[in-house]
Amino acid sequence: MKIDINCDVGEGISNEYLLMPYISSCNIACGGHFGNAKTIDKTIQLAIENKVLIGAHPSFPDTANFGRKVLGISHEELQKSIENQLNLFVERMSFFDEKMHHIKPHGALYNLIAVDEEHAKIFVKSIEKYSKDVFLYVPYGSVIEEIALENNIKIKYEAFADRNYNDNLTLVSRSKENAVITQTEEVFNHIIFMINNQKVKTISGLEKVIKVDTFCVHGDTMNSLEIVENLSKKLKKEGIKIGF
Repeated sequence: MKIDINCDVGEGISNEYLLMPYISSCNIACGGHFGNAKTIDKTIQLAIENKVLIGAHPSFPDTANFGRKVLGISHEELQKSIENQLNLFVERMSFFDEKMHHIKPHGALYNLIAVDEEHAKIFVKSIEKYSKDVFLYVPYGSVIEEIALENNIKIKYEAFADRNYNDNLTLVSRSKENAVITQTEEVFNHIIFMINNQKVKTISGLEKVIKVDTFCVHGDTMNSLEIVENLSKKLKKEGIKIGF
């Protein structure tokens, strides 16, 4: 059995060279919440060296809040920003003669389009020129999943290794103490339960059906390296290989 482990990278943490050997896909910040041509190029190079699939990680254009705040900008502004971010990313990928594998929205944008139909439609419109050849990482049971499938966009279901879930399968807000899971064994137990049961244990103790093709470990989680190292070791013992 194989399972994909992805990381959000190129976000100024400078730990990519440590994380890459333990993951199979990555999402590179492309100028919205962080990033420029230099950081994108450096991260692409590391991904190539480690045979990691490469995706774009567009967000609200908001470096001040690291893309973790919903911005009250017009649909036109949001669409233009996402298109600009993806144009930059594709340009840098072409420099390495590489093709984008997937797109994964970041932070507040990811959470918003999971529940908001209007913004989900704007996001799909923003990526349509790229969507023929790439996957879109989406949460199971989300609005963006439905809109993407209606527009014939290929999807991969994503769940979060280091985040807790509400009963409606949204992520627990980062404003709450129990939002992020940092204990390595707790992260492993969180993942293995989803793999074995196709369900996730929510913060209230409920077990909710979920589909997962790829698990995310945030590169800026304080002990992300220890988390991915432990996952690599423990999943191998379970007969599960990290990869697509």
